[in-house]
Formats: sequence, C-alpha cells, structure tokens
Amino acid sequence: MTQVTQESLIRSLGITVPTGLWIGGRERPAADASTFDVIDPATAQPVATVSSATVDDALLALDAAEQVAVGWRSTPPRVKSEILRTAFELMIERREALAALITLENGKALADARAEVTYAAEFFRWYAEEAVRLQGTLETAPGGANRILVIRQPVGVCLLITPWNFPAAMATRKIAPALAAGCTIILKPASETPLTALAMVAILEEAGLPAGVVNVIPSRRSGAVTSSLLADPRIRKISFTGSTEVGRVLLSEAAKTVVNVSMELGGNAPFLVLEKADVDAAVAGAMIAKLRNGGEACTAANRFYVHSSVADEFSSKFADAFRSLTVGAGLDESNQIGPLVNEEARQKVRGLVDGAIAQGAQAIVGGNPLDGEGYFYAPTVLMNVRPDSQILSEEIFGPVAPIVIFDHVDDAVRMANNTEFGLVAYVYTTDLAEGLRVSEAIEAGMIGLNRAIVSDPAASFGGVKQSGIGREGGHDGVLDYTESKYIAVTW
Repeated sequence: MTQVTQESLIRSLGITVPTGLWIGGRERPAADASTFDVIDPATAQPVATVSSATVDDALLALDAAEQVAVGWRSTPPRVKSEILRTAFELMIERREALAALITLENGKALADARAEVTYAAEFFRWYAEEAVRLQGTLETAPGGANRILVIRQPVGVCLLITPWNFPAAMATRKIAPALAAGCTIILKPASETPLTALAMVAILEEAGLPAGVVNVIPSRRSGAVTSSLLADPRIRKISFTGSTEVGRVLLSEAAKTVVNVSMELGGNAPFLVLEKADVDAAVAGAMIAKLRNGGEACTAANRFYVHSSVADEFSSKFADAFRSLTVGAGLDESNQIGPLVNEEARQKVRGLVDGAIAQGAQAIVGGNPLDGEGYFYAPTVLMNVRPDSQILSEEIFGPVAPIVIFDHVDDAVRMANNTEFGLVAYVYTTDLAEGLRVSEAIEAGMIGLNRAIVSDPAASFGGVKQSGIGREGGHDGVLDYTESKYIAVTW
C-alpha cells in the first residue's frame, strides 16, 4: 500500500483530519519539526504522518489552556451544553467517516468502529445534559449558628491521556465531563491512533468550542512530555486510561505536586458460567464480551470459568461460534475480526497461547498467528487450561478464550478474585438469587449479570484494586472534574 498524503486522506473520508499538533485553536508542526507515521494494522503500512510534540510544545499547549481557563469556567452552563450537544450531532452525522478513520489507524472491524462512534458521541449528549445539573447543597449547621453552603467548581487545567483501543470513546469519555465541569484540556492520544483525536477536536471547534479549550498533542516522547506537564503546578488533574504498569508511574509523578488523579487501568475479567446458566445465552454473551474490538478491550472477558455440568455443551457451541468468524482487514464489511494493533501485541498473544499449550491446554480452535501482511491472530479457544497458567494472570488483549472447568461455585469465585485487577466480571445463571450472591462476592467495580456489555455513558465506569481510581461516565464522571468548596455563611 502506498502511503497517502494528508490531503488524500481528508478527501477520501470527507472530514477534517489535522495531522499537526492542535494548540490554541490552530494546527502547527512540532517545535523541532519531528513526525511519526501512523500504521494501518491490516497492512503494516503507513497511512499518514503526524507531528510529534516536544516538551516545549506541551508547555505551549499548557499556556493555551491556561489563557482561556477563566473564560471557559465562567461560560454559562447552557452555552457549554449546546456546544456538547452540537458535537454529538456532528459525530452522528459523520459516523461512517469517523468509523472508517478509526478502522484505518486501529484495525478493528468496521461494525465495531461504527458502534464505537455511536458510543463515543453519547458522552457528548449525556454531558450536555449534565452541564446544567452541577448542583451544590445548602443546609443549616447542626448547631444552628450558620448555613453550610457547598458549591462545585472546575478542578482546573486537565491532562487527559487516552489509549489506542477506543480512540474516540476514551477521548469523549474524558473530554465531555471535563468541558461540562468548566475545565480546559490538554489531550495526549496514543501514538498508534492520533488521527481520531485530532478529528474530534476539529468537530468540537466546529461545534463552537473556543480556541485553546481543548489542545491535542500527539507524541512519540510520551514520558518526557507527560513528566514536564505533571511537574508544572498549573496542571491540576490527570486522567489516564491504560495499563496498570504505566498508571503506577503516573501516580508516582502526580504525587510530587499532589495532582488530582483518575485512573482507569488494566482488567482481567472473569466470565462465569454457572450450573444453572442458559448455555445458549452464555455463548452469545461470551462472544460479545470476548470479541468486542477483537478482544482488545480492558472490559474483554479474559478467563472463562465454566461449571463441569455444562462445560462440554458450552465449549462445543463456543468453539463452533469461533470457527464461523471471518478474519481480515477491518474496512472490508464481510470481516468480523480485524488485526491486532501491532506486531508487539501479536507476539504477546502468541506467547501466552504457546505457554498455555505447553502446560497442557488444547487449542480446539485457532492457536496461531495468521500468515500474510498485517498483524492477524486466529480466533482461539483453549480447553483444559491450568488454573495457574500465565494466560489467566495477564490481559490477553486478543481473540483468545481460555476455559477452566470448576465443580463448586465457591471455587469459581475464588479463582475469579485471584488477581490484582478488579475492573469487570460477567456472570451467567438463570438462578437470580445465586447470580446476585456471586455478583456481590466478586471483587470488581462492575458486573455484567446475564449481560455482556456494561459500558454506558449514563453509568459509573471504573474498577477496584489495581484496576483504577475514580469513576468515568454517569453523574460521578463530571464530579471527578470538580472540587467541592464549602462556604460557612450567616444571615
């Protein structure tokens, strides 16, 4: 595939896709003119070249965000609301083009990309409504001497760092509540998928967002850029979605200036099929929970614990469903599973599968990378996986489903909780009482009970243990971008 120019990319998609840094409402090159290529995972070939921000560029973006901070925080809530609502409408209007852009740089199947755009746009709509609902409280002090007045104020300039697996949704899930609360923003998208973030800021400014309120700085120098911003006292919040390993580093750096933090980190989601499960419903749910975004999701089902009484039926039907999947370039409508994001990701998946097989697991479907261009791995179902296998302790981030058989529900709960992570879990059973008991016992911030999708802009999203700090989505999401101010007053 021949590398396309920025102009031909814009022409083919029909939307504005900047490829420079976006600072203070305009596109600009990096201070040292450095760039990097954006790679199509389906072909392993570059599709665009994007500017790579330096530390000086990051501080310039901070200057821009600080200069308009007072003006944006004092903008009437209704004005903020209308801008967010217009951005929602523009995203829906351009869904096909945005989906194609996501698939181009991320690799996911076009159907998944369309679903992501719809989901991402909903954060703009939800927080358009929340922008006019930031209520405080007023009460009389218990002693009767004064009133207790509590108001909500924006936390300040925010550094938002987003991952490559949902380049639109992870951006809007942070941008929308921050804007609704009255914060200004520096967004550093993953270097694998910067184009979607740049397209998003173009949409926001078309919707009426003042220049400088959102600044986007793609960079291959993530460590230096992030450290320089966190060391500056003008940054008052960091919100990060990504690996637990990187999250630990950012928490350490944020502690130096006591920056407000939100962390949505790694997951290792268990999928429990209990004795009284509807097996067909469990298989259908497992396909969604495992293969949304090709398995490259922190919410992806990572470990399948299946009761021995239904194990044969479940694994047979699950394997058949995997065999029916078509794998190929995401832009081809006939394909259901696209490539992994890069070769490093594919090699990690390969190593985990090979390790499980070496310990006695059987690949009843797949079990190997696919030949040819691009970063493809065959959809894989593994049976007889040992409970101590490494594949059960790490995020697979690929289309691989390891199955462990259990006899007693307490054992399933114990294995489900045997991880440092606690983002989401899935439970399938027709016995509602048992399902609720197990849901309470599992250590996770979210549970899908007979449901394979938990993500919703109106719901509070987040994990426990080392899966994160804080919540995104719902009313909690906007509160994370505010500080409470208590005023003691007498009248």
